[in-house]
Amino acid sequence: MSRRRSITLAIALGVVATAAGIALSFVIHWFPVQASTQAHNTDRLYHVLVIASIPIFVLVVTVILYCAWQFRMKPGEELKDGPPIHGNTRLEVIWTAAPAILLLGLVSYSFVVLHDNEKKPAREINVGVTGQQFEWSFQYPPSVTGGKPLETHQLYLPEGESVKFDMRSKDVIHAFWIPAFRIQEDVVPGITTHWRATPDRVGSYPIVCNLLCGVGHSTMRSKVHVMPEAEFKAWLQRELASSPASASTGGSSSANTTGTAAG
Repeated sequence: MSRRRSITLAIALGVVATAAGIALSFVIHWFPVQASTQAHNTDRLYHVLVIASIPIFVLVVTVILYCAWQFRMKPGEELKDGPPIHGNTRLEVIWTAAPAILLLGLVSYSFVVLHDNEKKPAREINVGVTGQQFEWSFQYPPSVTGGKPLETHQLYLPEGESVKFDMRSKDVIHAFWIPAFRIQEDVVPGITTHWRATPDRVGSYPIVCNLLCGVGHSTMRSKVHVMPEAEFKAWLQRELASSPASASTGGSSSANTTGTAAG
């Protein structure tokens, strides 16, 4: 096979592999359902990174395989040196500058997405999150309830409302993770960490501790229930109307007040 024909074949195979890889990354559902505006932004960033990474991966692999195929040692050449070559300055500048420009572009876009995800809106509610071995609890201040403070063991949020989570730990380091929101933040003893999310899909979604925090780590789970704003206000009124003893565990007793879990 001539050199030109072999190069053409390698390029064609590389283009096909790139197209197949990018298409496959969109076809396969890698992540849980998107249930917040931040989830849409994060998944979009993921696809941009994949679209940028797959051609580079295919290019590198194609060049390696092509060189191993075309310039392999042939019988009788065991003691023969390869031809002396001089560096190509133009090529070296290109393969240094192009990746640098690409990386700067991806880093800049990642910063924009992170900034958008954390941007403080004109209106938001604050919800406290407390982690301890091996359970989560959630605190709603008077600014949210319109009355006395409320604590639950499952999280209830209004759809379309930005929520700022103020997270604390009573013992060891935990990680507050809501896969459907694409948020995860360490919950550290002695300090308060923060994160924002805007739920935009009604349903029930898992909350997970994503850092090994002891022998009961696997049981440190809860649920977040996203509901229309009117239902959220009605839920608050029901919890506030109940006795203090039941209000402290109201999240568990009201776990079935929302729609079915999203798949």
